This record gives sequence, structure tokens and C-alpha cells, in this order.
Amino acid sequence: ISQAVKKVAASSSGASVNDIRMAYSRYAIVEHVDTVGGADLDITKDGNDLVISFSYEKDIHFGSNVRLVINFEGSGRGPK
Repeated sequence: ISQAVKKVAASSSGASVNDIRMAYSRYAIVEHVDTVGGADLDITKDGNDLVISFSYEKDIHFGSNVRLVINFEGSGRGPK
């Protein structure tokens, strides 16, 4: 996921938010990523840089009353 976000951020100079989401969705399809979709991306600007970030949670059940919750976060920067 992080690699796809970084690639999209680096190649999204002047692209609209919708174009960025669609570009990520194409990468996600090719890389078989189904945990974070284009609609899940948080796209902002930091000065002249475009910042694409994401976060998601993975819930693993070990038994009837035991589970592990892992929180993932990441981001990528690119030109505005």
C-alpha cells in the first residue's frame, strides 16, 4: 500500500483529487490490494507538496475472547 501511495504521489503533479484516487485504485488492482481503496485516501497539501495518507485497522481473532488489533498508517509526498 505504501509503495502504491508513494508512486501515485510522485506522479500526480497537477492532478485532481479524483484523478489521484483513480490512479491509486489502478495500482491497487494490479497489486491485489483490497484493504485500502481510492476513496479511503486522505489527500492534502503541505506547502507546495501533495500529501496522500491512509490508515486502516487489521483485526485478528485468536479464539472466542482473544483478538489482536493492528493499526496501520502511512503517507507519501509528491509535487503539487
